[in-house]
Amino acid sequence: MSSIRFEQVSQSFGDRSVLRDVNLTLDEHRIGIVGANGSGKSTLVRMINGLVTPTSGTVTVDGQNVARHAREVRRKVGFIFTNPDSQIVMPTVQEDVAFTLRRRGLNAEQIAERTAAALKQFGLSEHAEQAAHRLSGGQKQLLALAAVFVAQPATIVADEPTTLLDARNARRISEQWQALPQQLIVVTHHLHLVEEFDRVIVIEEGEVVADGMPAHSLAAYRALLA
Repeated sequence: MSSIRFEQVSQSFGDRSVLRDVNLTLDEHRIGIVGANGSGKSTLVRMINGLVTPTSGTVTVDGQNVARHAREVRRKVGFIFTNPDSQIVMPTVQEDVAFTLRRRGLNAEQIAERTAAALKQFGLSEHAEQAAHRLSGGQKQLLALAAVFVAQPATIVADEPTTLLDARNARRISEQWQALPQQLIVVTHHLHLVEEFDRVIVIEEGEVVADGMPAHSLAAYRALLA
């Protein structure tokens, strides 16, 4: 697991302030982040591996400034987007998972072994030669997870990964999360998915308004919604 720190982090896009003076240290195993649309939660997590650079302040992963060392940090932090089609880049399931291991200094046999293991873990072995675009929505999200997991990152960040899924596939993804040894940071509107996490952070209008055990933070969020 990684230790992720936000120090006096603010973010603006033009005249619009998205985050204001955020100070956080993230080192728990499973962390949920919730908030209304436009609250700044997705911007926050995209800073962890350099997809967004803060206007002011610093984000570090294990002491490395993400803005200066994005390439190194991305070896530690895997990112899963809301829509898995955004990150599926190869024609077949097997090729897509193996693609992640390029430029990792592995030989062909090592790549094949790690790819096969990832496909098995996420229940995709029988789809290895199938065209990735023909998978169901749930299977595509599992493929996106497998393609990130195969690189063995210390941390996996998932930005609303169940938004496009039906209840059955959302539950399947949630079950996979339970077994992951990596640090997991999940942005979600589906509050039940983070009820058993170690920590939940609530973002409202660019600020942290609740942070703690899930029961406390989710109660605070539901009060805001009411």
